[in-house]
Amino acid sequence: MRDLNINFPLEKFEKLIIDIGWESLDEWFNFWNNQKNILSIDQYWNYKVNDDWIWGLALPLLSQAYKFKNNFSDRKIIGLSALPGTGKTTLGKWLEAISLKLNFKIAVISIDDFYLPSDEMKLAINNNPWNVSRGFPGSHSVKLMHEKLLNWKINGELNAPVFDKSLRNGLGDRSHWRSEKPDLLILEGWFLGIEPFPLDSNNQSINSVDLSPHESSYRFKIQNNLKEYLDVWSLIDNIWHLKPLNFEYMNLWKTNQEKEMLLQKGNALRNDKLSNFLRMLNVSIPHKSFENINSYALLLIDQERNLVETILNN
Repeated sequence: MRDLNINFPLEKFEKLIIDIGWESLDEWFNFWNNQKNILSIDQYWNYKVNDDWIWGLALPLLSQAYKFKNNFSDRKIIGLSALPGTGKTTLGKWLEAISLKLNFKIAVISIDDFYLPSDEMKLAINNNPWNVSRGFPGSHSVKLMHEKLLNWKINGELNAPVFDKSLRNGLGDRSHWRSEKPDLLILEGWFLGIEPFPLDSNNQSINSVDLSPHESSYRFKIQNNLKEYLDVWSLIDNIWHLKPLNFEYMNLWKTNQEKEMLLQKGNALRNDKLSNFLRMLNVSIPHKSFENINSYALLLIDQERNLVETILNN
């Protein structure tokens, strides 16, 4: 790996690779280097992908999926927790495609695929302080998500909705359902693994920004909503947490993501709708909650989404 353009520390990274199931970093690197004819990645990204993103994130995540499939008889779910705009959706498309070339099938689904249908959504998000159409805990069909994931763990059949954020002039809606029999599931989401935080409105340590009275009171509702997600989190075998060094990087990433969707699909969040959505992402959940995700691996990235450090947490 010394010939690659990699800047993150290899000592900590090797601990992760060994824990996944390889004897050494060299053995792991040689294994995937011999497979590089099937690992084409550029077609999935619109920008040049750095070596550290491929070798520090994409391949380690694929490696765990590969070992899970070959070494365990029960069906595994890997969680990917990352803020909007990080690149997790594109990463998911690559993982699905490459797994087929390795003779097994990964299905990547998002908690956002389980957004409530439009009529139910209107009731669920009514009177939220950001006037957003979706996004925060409480806007998902959590019981349906738990039911579909558990059914897959039991019988191997996945039947899940697919949410298209470009429908309804950018408000989004379910577009169709997917039915398949994957060998492994990856569930991704921006607050995946977040647990309810004991909120005290007078506790300034969890208020990283000034909140309006409406925002403060609504956060109590969101914390209560988070309790419903705990049964879903319990089905996840390992969480990979892709975390920015600064939470505010997400604002630029999400803005660029919406610009790209506008070009591709003709609809996206813009102007006040985008500003309101960013505000919701920034304040609906205390930033301190993201420090407490019970992750298997923590991957720190800078503003350019370069991998800075990989930490094995178990």
